[in-house]
Amino acid sequence: MERLAAAGFRILPAFEILTHYVVERGGFAALVDRRPDGAFGQAGAPALLVGGAFAVLVWRDTTPWFVAKGLSRPAAPAEVEAIRQFDTDLRKILGL
Repeated sequence: MERLAAAGFRILPAFEILTHYVVERGGFAALVDRRPDGAFGQAGAPALLVGGAFAVLVWRDTTPWFVAKGLSRPAAPAEVEAIRQFDTDLRKILGL
C-alpha cells in the first residue's frame, strides 16, 4: 500500500466489491485481485473513470476511443499516454 500511495495511487472504497480492490490515479482505475489474505493479486486492464463507470480504451481502426455503457468518445493522445503510464506503473509496483 505504501508503494502505491508513494506513486500517487489510491484505493477507492467499493464495499460491494469483495474480490477486488479498485485502484485509481489521475482519473484512471483498474481492478486488482484481492487475495484471501488481503494481499494484491493480478491487475485488470485500466480504464477511464466516468461518472462512476469504467470506460475502456479500444481502438477503432487507428483511432483510440473510450467506451462504456452510454459513452463513446475519442481518446486524446495525452490520455492514451496517461493510461499506458498508469498501467506500467501499477504493474511495476505490484511486481507483475
